[in-house]
Amino acid sequence: MNMRSKVKGITLIGFAIGLCVLIFFAYLAMRLIPMYAEYMGVVKTMEMERKEPGAAQKSLEEIRRDMSLKFTTQYVDDASVPPSAIMLKKEANGATLRVAYEKRVPFMYNIDLIGKFDKSVNLTNAGGE
Repeated sequence: MNMRSKVKGITLIGFAIGLCVLIFFAYLAMRLIPMYAEYMGVVKTMEMERKEPGAAQKSLEEIRRDMSLKFTTQYVDDASVPPSAIMLKKEANGATLRVAYEKRVPFMYNIDLIGKFDKSVNLTNAGGE
């Protein structure tokens, strides 16, 4: 009987390479998931602002102040989403709230992961108006 046909498994080098690949992607996920969790907080805050009565009639400063207060409950860092990233476009047929920002996360050595986030919600006919 041939012993070679019965031996199955992975070599130590193959295991080490597979483990390195797994660790790399786990580290990548650990750096990206908080960035996207923060973005979900921004989206939720925008939806909360949209549902408020009279949201379309608010000034840009009122919206920035309200959203800044709500960011703390949604675990959004003020440094990540500065007030200048919150924009309000008023037109004859309504208002649109837009938040556009960029988030940099250090990855390794001189490599950063960059996320560009841009979300708009229509404030017209929102909040029971």
